[in-house]
Amino acid sequence: MNWDQVEGNWKQAKGRIQQQWGKLTNDDVDTIKGKRIELVGKLQARYGYARERAEEEVEKFCTTCDSASS
Repeated sequence: MNWDQVEGNWKQAKGRIQQQWGKLTNDDVDTIKGKRIELVGKLQARYGYARERAEEEVEKFCTTCDSASS
């Protein structure tokens, strides 16, 4: 699944995102609104990830969603 698909199915993706990253609050997820860059920023803030690590986590999430929906 690519990020465009995550963004297009944001209501379903919100639950998966909160399961994946439990430190993200409901407000965090609402603020993200399907924007990849916002998710990366929130991961950096909540988990202390470097930008590169946060980007890798988001990419891994997209890959995981793709295999879960197959």
